[in-house]
Amino acid sequence: QVQLVESGGGLVQAGDSLRLSCVASGRSFSSYKMGWFRQAPGKEREFVAAISWTGNSYYSDSVKGRFTISRDNAKNTVYLQMNSLEPEDTAVYSCAADNQRLGIRATDFGSWGQGTQVTVSS
Repeated sequence: QVQLVESGGGLVQAGDSLRLSCVASGRSFSSYKMGWFRQAPGKEREFVAAISWTGNSYYSDSVKGRFTISRDNAKNTVYLQMNSLEPEDTAVYSCAADNQRLGIRATDFGSWGQGTQVTVSS
């Protein structure tokens, strides 16, 4: 397992951009698939984006074309570049990692960070 620490959240206006970072501690970061999930108040946690250990990326329909996930294995870091933010993107964003399970559901990730708040005002 790895320990994950997110950063980069904040309060922005609609149309602005933010970049979230997630630093992983532990061994063999490059072998982990990484994901971003979010949870808004009163709603269930939802998948945002994921990147495999080979660099393949996946996005939810709600963020496709606006968000970009990337990883820097030399820095043990995964990023989520968020552009054209909308009030509906307001949520706590959590980073997740796994090197055992296939899939990109929340249950397919075994390690989680504490999350970082993103608030988008209209």
